[in-house]
Amino acid sequence: MRKEHIEYLKDLPINIYLANVMEYPFHWQDCIEILFVLKGTITLGVETETYTLVDREIEIINPNEVYRIESNDPDNLVLILDIDPNFFERYYDDAKDTFFYTDSSENNVQEGERYYVLRRFISILLYEVVSKLDDYEDQIEESLLDMMYHLLNNFHYLFYEEESLKGDEMQLERYHRITKYINNNYMNKVSLQDIADKEYLSVQYLSSKLKDVFGHGFNEFLNQIRVEESTKLLLDSNMNISEISEEVGFSHVRYYNKHFKLNYNCSPMQYRKKYKVTEAQLEKMKKISYYNLSDGLQYITQYVEDYERYNYDNRILKLDIDLERQAIAHFEKPNLIDLGDISLLLEEENMRILKEVQKQIGFKYALINKLFSNDMDIYRGKDHKFINWTRVENILDLIKRMKLIPLINAKGVEVRIIEDFIRYFSNVYEDDVEGWLHFDLKEFKPYFLIEKASSLYDTLYMVPFLIYSYAFEDKRIVLNLVDEITKETILTNDTFFGGDGIFTSNHLNKPSFYGYKFLSLLGEEIIYRGEGYIVAKSETGYQILLFNPTEISEEVIYGEAVQEKLKEIKISLNIFNMEGDFQITKYDLNKNYGSVYDKWINLGSPERIDNIHWDLLDEYVQPNISFYFGKKSSVFNVVTKVSPYGAVLFTLNRVQNP
Repeated sequence: MRKEHIEYLKDLPINIYLANVMEYPFHWQDCIEILFVLKGTITLGVETETYTLVDREIEIINPNEVYRIESNDPDNLVLILDIDPNFFERYYDDAKDTFFYTDSSENNVQEGERYYVLRRFISILLYEVVSKLDDYEDQIEESLLDMMYHLLNNFHYLFYEEESLKGDEMQLERYHRITKYINNNYMNKVSLQDIADKEYLSVQYLSSKLKDVFGHGFNEFLNQIRVEESTKLLLDSNMNISEISEEVGFSHVRYYNKHFKLNYNCSPMQYRKKYKVTEAQLEKMKKISYYNLSDGLQYITQYVEDYERYNYDNRILKLDIDLERQAIAHFEKPNLIDLGDISLLLEEENMRILKEVQKQIGFKYALINKLFSNDMDIYRGKDHKFINWTRVENILDLIKRMKLIPLINAKGVEVRIIEDFIRYFSNVYEDDVEGWLHFDLKEFKPYFLIEKASSLYDTLYMVPFLIYSYAFEDKRIVLNLVDEITKETILTNDTFFGGDGIFTSNHLNKPSFYGYKFLSLLGEEIIYRGEGYIVAKSETGYQILLFNPTEISEEVIYGEAVQEKLKEIKISLNIFNMEGDFQITKYDLNKNYGSVYDKWINLGSPERIDNIHWDLLDEYVQPNISFYFGKKSSVFNVVTKVSPYGAVLFTLNRVQNP
């Protein structure tokens, strides 16, 4: 039998081979096959066409397409990827009736971006099959699905002759429908009039458009399908030529012979005589040598260098944590937030997010700027003798309710205004109001970033940067509550411009918010501290904070240096001496959960966020939270992964048993 049934890898919809192919006679398969030439040259005959492929070039063989491979290059090396079409059918209903074509018609035609992306997908699949990393089956299916949609959007068979269909979904569906109808009915009497009637088009218009789309007239296209299908019967059946002619839909054997010669430059009988062989002869003709797949990795390095799982050594980092260990250092939680332009707190939504910040993080002090500005309406009396403190009092009331101690910047403010402020608010509050104005900021050891704006301020990079700065360098980074838009701000969208707030200007939690939250949940006694982890103890229990990478410099955050490529880290925690039961909460912060910026990118980086986008972003603005019950034991094990630029926090809170 010339038709080959493909065996796929266990529990996967693909198989992959590395081979030297000198001769592989005409055959066809029930899969999508992709040939990626890694080295040398091969000649490929697909149906009526012949192509020469050189290194880095790709050809796609669709299910049941008749093809053969030949080569005069003894050093050729071909990566062969077989894909089960049923896999894509699970996600895209018309997958089995959709074909894919690449262009091998001239030199360098495959140098565009869409071909580079396709080579990268194939390379990732090879790397995952060879490396067999954790969850590699899931990674393969995910990458394969992405690749199939890339093929659908860039290598659809109807784009080959008529690229304009790419932007016209209605016309694309129409001509796909027509092609599907012809392919399913070629053996019957198929007329252009019938198809025109089905599509409510004139015969003249449809005839013209079909020539544009297929590169042939209707009858020529139909007869080409018939003769291509007939080759399978010529090679794999004992039917005579007249029977084959009738089987594929020709009204007379003479027409069959005529159209066969037009496409194959020989008669059906000559074709059969030349290529039909016995099973034993067929096997003997095959000249193909298979190699270890790992030998192909050297040829695809350039396509996977930035793949986050590349060079992953699959080792597990083991951490042993003894809960009875004595503290080795004191940890001071983040205690200072810069409220920026204080007039913004007059807006209800900014009041809401301050409440959220205090509920989840609980800063102790708040830097207040522009409290005495015109925006606060403090001048109202004749000759400015009377000072209206209404707005200021509203702000201070809010700050007091949030259990924050205000640190008010009074630089450059008139003495009489300061004196009136102290006199008025000393009667309103029992606090040391004068101390709010006269303080030494250095006592709080604040560390302000040099750059007021950086594209990385919006990203997950800020999480390991904040953790490392606070827990290992004693750099007490102070950020703003909300991104502030000024005249100097360069906007390309209404959400992300690299502001130094922990909320966007339209009130979405940025990853830095969760960096502070994780630090605020740590106890004040550190019992372990090492590369990428810190373990702390509090009155209620223990906290284990893991982050990746172990260090990010300020130069990276400012965009002045590049962070080295990261990979996921797998960590096994052995927790010793759990002298009681614990409620364990795991917070996992990564690109999928907790990074609103990455979700915005996945939505296509919309310039403006509408209600639909807002709901989608808001759903993923939180870290992924899960719960465990840790039973009292001498050794309790937890295995977790820390994503690139992510962090994982475990809180172990004692359970009070009755």
